[in-house]
Amino acid sequence: MVFAEGNDNPYPIDGYKTTGIRRLVRLQKIIDGQIKDTKPIPGALKSINDIKLNLLGERGDSLAEFPQSDKKLQQKLNGLFPNLDESYSVALLDITNGKKIRYASRQDAKRFQPGSVGKLAIITGLFNELERLYPNSYEDRVNLLRTRSVRAGTWGNYDEHTVPFFDTITNVLVKRTVKEYDVFSLYEWVDHMLSVSNNGAASIVWREALLMRAFGQAYPALTEEQASEYFKSTPKSVMQKLATAVVNEPLQKIGISEEEWRLGSMFTQGAKRIVPGEGGSIGSPRGLMKFLIALERGKIVDVQSSLEIKRMMYMTDRRIRYGSSPRLTNAAIYFKSGSLYQCKPEEGFTCKKYMGNVQNYMNSVVIVEQPDGSTYMVVLMTNVLKKNSNLDHMGLASSIDDLIRKK
Repeated sequence: MVFAEGNDNPYPIDGYKTTGIRRLVRLQKIIDGQIKDTKPIPGALKSINDIKLNLLGERGDSLAEFPQSDKKLQQKLNGLFPNLDESYSVALLDITNGKKIRYASRQDAKRFQPGSVGKLAIITGLFNELERLYPNSYEDRVNLLRTRSVRAGTWGNYDEHTVPFFDTITNVLVKRTVKEYDVFSLYEWVDHMLSVSNNGAASIVWREALLMRAFGQAYPALTEEQASEYFKSTPKSVMQKLATAVVNEPLQKIGISEEEWRLGSMFTQGAKRIVPGEGGSIGSPRGLMKFLIALERGKIVDVQSSLEIKRMMYMTDRRIRYGSSPRLTNAAIYFKSGSLYQCKPEEGFTCKKYMGNVQNYMNSVVIVEQPDGSTYMVVLMTNVLKKNSNLDHMGLASSIDDLIRKK
């Protein structure tokens, strides 16, 4: 048995007019007292206009080459690990404004199955294709995300993660798994992919990025029938190469090698039957830290695309694992978590969620912005067998926050 999971809820709450993501309307109504429910925590209340990139200009240019370890920070980081599993691998970069940029790591080249963290490669691929469609107009790219709606089809099969269906008129919220007949805008499919880490949504967004590459300028008017015919008539080997190119080429463009991070296959069985995988997926703290650096530098496609991806990563709802640390309650965090676990029969062992005895990956990618100005980025990847490491991840988040912020 193999299971993949992640559960995050990003994007600034006041971004509905920009995106058309209906989930955000409900959160705004909760804040305004129109709907009775738990209000978001302080760190989740940033406006869409408050989110900025932290490494533009000369400060970011200093990170054109991957940073060397800072001796003092490295010593402090090493002191956090005497009682944790050997598999713990981490990359930490302190980018607090007004201070020296500092890097420290532990086994940052070690490779893991990235799980749902790999969905960051899909949104990167999507924005790369949007730039190819509309090289001279970012507004046209955003307009396509907001106005083009597509049906799930068999690509949404199968995933246990529910997605929200919110009626902005009646205020009725329904959460259920994706069905083949469900239709959402590209923006909402992206939000489902990152917010509740829905695997069907990930396959659908990847599908649309692939179709953008295949059809080029004809994509905006592409019908479902034309798309279906393409997938029926195109050799699987051709689609396989195109699919991996769409998500991996943009990573290589920002200096991430295939050994540091790559995505190899779709996220649902329905999608894999149409477009087979190739080579498997791997990730490393170093490769994912390169992604975060490029994001903050505005180098993921361009500055506007980087900023929008960062907004899509912003946590506006329930935080899990690393992100659930009480130390981060007042901090803005830009976050993606993911896991993959696999079990086999073993005497005296019962398979449970996130407690695999064959593999038990749990990964987090996070940018933390504290109210006091402390700003840092963390990539944490682990494979601790037979143990749900979520509490250890939360504890480590608290320790790292103390390490960065205490003088």
